[in-house]
Amino acid sequence: MNMIKLIASDMDGSLLDEQGKLPKDFFQVLNKLEEKNIKFVVASGRQYHTLYNNLNKKDNIIYITENGTYIVYSGQEIYSNTLKWENVLKVIKETRKIKDIKLILCGKKAAYYEENSPKFIEELKKYYHSNKMVDDLTTVKDDILKIAVCDFRGSEKNSFKLLASHFNNEFATAVSGEIWMDFMNKGVNKGVAIEKIQKKFDAQYDNTMVFGDFYNDLEMLQSAYYSYAMENAPEDLKKYARFVAKSNKDNGVIQKIKEVIAV
Repeated sequence: MNMIKLIASDMDGSLLDEQGKLPKDFFQVLNKLEEKNIKFVVASGRQYHTLYNNLNKKDNIIYITENGTYIVYSGQEIYSNTLKWENVLKVIKETRKIKDIKLILCGKKAAYYEENSPKFIEELKKYYHSNKMVDDLTTVKDDILKIAVCDFRGSEKNSFKLLASHFNNEFATAVSGEIWMDFMNKGVNKGVAIEKIQKKFDAQYDNTMVFGDFYNDLEMLQSAYYSYAMENAPEDLKKYARFVAKSNKDNGVIQKIKEVIAV
């Protein structure tokens, strides 16, 4: 096995267990990786402010946030890809025609929303610690990295079918969870973000390890030789990975890192 230089993991369904908690020995393993000069990356649909809090404000982690649109390391932005405002307005207009879906504009400063139902707010606050309710999304002033759709009817079966083809020319779309789908610029995903990090930190496909469990991890799984789909991943996603790790409820990410890296 080539010397691993870079390890990246999705959060929900991969690094985090079913209760959304980190493995108990995560920070101990992180310290061991740092001693070995191995960079650790979290790659998530969550915003930077949330991930930074989730991970005890650790600056030695590379943060791929908002599904690859924003990368931060040691408190410094190292990459971002923002949406054209006219395209954001198109999505706002179209989604207002669809019943029961909620829209979030994911900016560098905060996540912006209009809907304030308790069920939606509970979900919002899991992923967007920096958030702001506004009267009208069309008046937001921020760099918008991603548009998130919350769909309690099921993103894959409902909103993705209704919206993805409609905006095929303007956006890349991804189902990022059972009730979530995302709009980003074309050519933006976690895999592209990994490639940018590989280039910056002198890592290659052959010495990168990645873990993912859902469709928004697909390109990331193709960005590394040591690609692991989680046991709990959909079966059709597993074909994009070279290996399978134990499920998130069994701390599969950390167990595999310990096994391969001997930390």
